[in-house]
Amino acid sequence: MNHPINVLFITPEVVPFCKTGGLADVSGALPVELAKQGLDVRITCPYYREAREYFENSGGNPASVLEECTLWLGGRLQKYRILESVLPGSNVVVYFIDFPALYDRPELYTEKGEDYWDNFFRFAFFSRASLDLPGKIGFKPSVVHANDWQSSLAAVYLRTVFSDDPVLGDAKSVLTIHNLAYQGIFDKGFLDSGDLPLSLFTSGALEFWGQINVLKGGIVFSDAVNTVSPTYANEIKTKEFGYGLDGLLWYMSGKLTGILNGIDYSVWNPEIDEHIPSHFSSEDLSGKMKCKIALQREMGLPERDDVFLIGIVSRLADQKGFDLIAEAFDKLMNLDIQIVLLGTGMPEYHKFFEKMAVKYADRFAVRLEFDNALSHLIEAGSDAFLMSSLYEPCGLNQLYSLRYGTIPIVRTTGGLKDTVVSATKADISGGRATGFKFAPYTSRAMLRAVKSALKLYKDAPESWRKLIRNAMLKDFSWRESAHKYIELYRKLLQV
Repeated sequence: MNHPINVLFITPEVVPFCKTGGLADVSGALPVELAKQGLDVRITCPYYREAREYFENSGGNPASVLEECTLWLGGRLQKYRILESVLPGSNVVVYFIDFPALYDRPELYTEKGEDYWDNFFRFAFFSRASLDLPGKIGFKPSVVHANDWQSSLAAVYLRTVFSDDPVLGDAKSVLTIHNLAYQGIFDKGFLDSGDLPLSLFTSGALEFWGQINVLKGGIVFSDAVNTVSPTYANEIKTKEFGYGLDGLLWYMSGKLTGILNGIDYSVWNPEIDEHIPSHFSSEDLSGKMKCKIALQREMGLPERDDVFLIGIVSRLADQKGFDLIAEAFDKLMNLDIQIVLLGTGMPEYHKFFEKMAVKYADRFAVRLEFDNALSHLIEAGSDAFLMSSLYEPCGLNQLYSLRYGTIPIVRTTGGLKDTVVSATKADISGGRATGFKFAPYTSRAMLRAVKSALKLYKDAPESWRKLIRNAMLKDFSWRESAHKYIELYRKLLQV
């Protein structure tokens, strides 16, 4: 009989309540699949204004579990509440740490592009309150699973403040790094606000070039560290992608692994997607053309069923390869293609793509916003999906694209390398090929990959349809990923 595993899943964001990126999608899906496989998973998350507005807009409110909680931190007694809800369509409980002075703000981590000055205390408090929770509700975790720098201090507190705690003292800790570029770096003076002793300010703990590095502390103190793809787990041990922590990660290689993210096929599935005008499957692709025409109409582009339509849904940042796209844009527009772009990000890219939308109005359309329904239509209606990322820890859009038969054109990095198989003739006919990859990180290499995809689309329609079916038949559901997390938990617990 398998030993039961109880997981305290500590995350700074979780869909559908609050989101800035892919971490929220993982946090809203992985715990559900873990629960389906027999684990007792409880989530903790700050009760941001965004979460409160979600409940207000949905006509409900989270239940109050504990109205008067206290925690000594930052030199004073802090008062907060614990609220409770569940992830939609599941029985996975989410406990919200409700402290309005810290979390009732316009955004989660920043405002007008600037980090909140007290982010160290905000997430030190969140980590401490999350660890206090099990004792208050009668839940004994065997694994404490933290995510990114915002909950990394949970691993530090677990091995210091809670080392002899009757509820948490025996728990093992896992830290998932969703993006190493964000590390939580603060002035040394913030140590006091988290009630962390000066003895932790060493090169073997939290110190990083004279400052506090919260993520580093999580890496050092966790029993296991994982990233969200096998290739990214290797890349972050290099100077190019290690962001100053490559030496530490090499040293800690024995506890570092990579587990691919999955996607939620109850949400991202062209056979049932409520956001698209016509459903389709690998056996009947007729609905995909209807989605293509609907996308062109929505974006104000000429309605052509023969043109090669490329979709992009992304944060507009250099990391996502927009410097390559901007550099090659005129050459891209010289091809017989259309491009639709949805996203927000760096102001210079907003200005650039607004200008390009005027210059190439019959071939390029952009929406500088977040629109969930439109993102689904872009995945369904595009022929190909471009992800030219400098680095990509896992990536989700290429996985969505595969499910919708929208062929990924990606750079060979991180999870993009792990999830897309290049379209050689033999691999297309053999059912293995699913997309196009390019390296090195140059606009010329990217343009060459786009041209290769365009040529196959135009000159070999049967091979293109075979490529679509190959892509749609790939399984990147959370089932297999969750199984690997359970294997990791069992290894730590030796059960």
